[in-house]
Amino acid sequence: MSEALSMAKSSAKLHRYRSTTCGALRQTDVGKTARLSGWVHRVRDHGGVLFVDVRDHYGITQVVADPDSAAFKSAEAVRSEWVIRIDGLVRDRPAGTTNADLPTGDIEIYATEIEVLSAAKELPIPVFGEPDYPEDLRLQYRFLDLRRETLHANIMKRLAITASIRRRMTEAGFFEFSTPILTASSPEGARDFLVPSRIHAGKFYALPQAPQQYKQLLMVSGFDRYFQIAPCFRDEDPRADRLPGEFYQLDVEMSFVEQEDVFQTMEPVITGVLEEFADGKPVTNGWPRIPWETAIAKYGSDKPDLRNPIEMQDVTEHFRGSGFKVFAGMIEKDPKVRVWAIPAPTGGSRAFCDRMNGWAQGEGQPGLGYVFWREGEEGGAGPVAKNIGPERTTAIRDQLGLKVGDAVFFTAGDPAKFYKFAGLARDRAGQELKLIDENRFALAWIVDFPFYEWNDDEKKIDFSHNPFSMPQGGAAALEAAKSNDDYIKIKAYQYDIVCNGFEIASGSVRNHVPETMVKAFEITGLTQTDVEMRFGGLYRAFQYGAPPHGGMAAGIDRMVMLLVGAKNLREISLFPMNQQANDLLMGAPSDVSLKQLRELSIRVIAPDVKKD
Repeated sequence: MSEALSMAKSSAKLHRYRSTTCGALRQTDVGKTARLSGWVHRVRDHGGVLFVDVRDHYGITQVVADPDSAAFKSAEAVRSEWVIRIDGLVRDRPAGTTNADLPTGDIEIYATEIEVLSAAKELPIPVFGEPDYPEDLRLQYRFLDLRRETLHANIMKRLAITASIRRRMTEAGFFEFSTPILTASSPEGARDFLVPSRIHAGKFYALPQAPQQYKQLLMVSGFDRYFQIAPCFRDEDPRADRLPGEFYQLDVEMSFVEQEDVFQTMEPVITGVLEEFADGKPVTNGWPRIPWETAIAKYGSDKPDLRNPIEMQDVTEHFRGSGFKVFAGMIEKDPKVRVWAIPAPTGGSRAFCDRMNGWAQGEGQPGLGYVFWREGEEGGAGPVAKNIGPERTTAIRDQLGLKVGDAVFFTAGDPAKFYKFAGLARDRAGQELKLIDENRFALAWIVDFPFYEWNDDEKKIDFSHNPFSMPQGGAAALEAAKSNDDYIKIKAYQYDIVCNGFEIASGSVRNHVPETMVKAFEITGLTQTDVEMRFGGLYRAFQYGAPPHGGMAAGIDRMVMLLVGAKNLREISLFPMNQQANDLLMGAPSDVSLKQLRELSIRVIAPDVKKD
């Protein structure tokens, strides 16, 4: 029996489209007949012999057609991203042509038949090679973009991470609940996405910014341990670490717990997920607990990148009464003024210091004072060193543990107004001097957040973060406070998880006592009636026996972004919007018909257009 007739009989038994996938064949399959279907990844012509790389979700297989093959004419016709079916014989690749980078790199298929299942037009963006293309074009043709190897792999890793989270949460004794998507508008937090009601003309549902109240109600309902991979919707401006419109979070709530119980339960879950997908990079075990005030003073941020070894210190006393009149005068005039030092190990050159000073001016600052130390130069170099003298300069160096070849930068004023800039300067110095260990995941709990803050725009006390948190000291702490300064000193049982300079989770022990809840809101200017109107479901539930409870929410998108090393959330999301909150693939947001508007009792009023 001829080889062609034997293969034809074998092919008759094959599935219509494939007997295996493009990532499955190995040397053990040599001599077998195979049928593959997939996309043409690329076509290469080597002296009249055609090599067609065929790709599907599972991998790539090399297909060969020479002029003696019955499939040669078909192979000549196919182009990139056409969908084809191939029948052929699995054989070893010739010596010296194997590809160690491919799991199928030891074999190839000698094609006997090629069928075009779907031709492709000329591509607006390429799939092979992954060159950099404008983001809007990539989003408009996202179905092509998702075929790219890196993005495809990122999406699959995201699914694996989510599956790992679900497994670990279930093993920890949590139950996955689904909470409503259509809910009531929340007066707190970001701007809601509103959904008009057809049945109740003039009224609106809202998409949930988070399942916060629902998960607390589940605790009041007696379910004890809740989690959900929850979609959240916020009508806010996009940024690199948050997509416009929607994002996903691991939402968690636990009954009969204190803050430490949440830490002990969730730290192993998050650590385990990161270790599983970190590709061998070290992950912090036994996370440090850093008070919020310490984080601000040391790092200039409540989400510090702890891979950066630079820690700021207060050096105010070294400048008090010194010859550096700018700082000395500020210190004498205002007791709030502090001088912070930003050490820069290995940064001891005028060129680097001048670059940092220029960067500060680009950030809208007048400059950045500095001292640096060179070999054989007593007391340090730079204008600050000359003004304060060698004794004070040496004292600063000794306090900071610096040496020859190092530098230090200074910021001065009210820390509440300059700490963010100081944190940026710390980050900049660490990046410029390559002090940051890029190959690890550094985690910590940030604790003891302030419960209240001063709202300078409205000239009143306001919640610093989550209004549903329990103040440390409970109702007694609220009652004991007599002034705005007293209120601002109250801490909350609130905490964040930070990783490599990102806040990846936030949570708190909740204020489950209705009287304490009302008191907390009264301090911000709301009445009991306001509380009952705005948070009626939660307030009413607390009247009927609410367990002490607490929880947190971790950003799935941010965790995946960190684990795959992406710089933008669009690289780990299926169908994201662009920076202007437009879905370029589906054309959303879009106009709707007058009929639809009438059904919803809505009239669109065009915004005023200001004339030049």
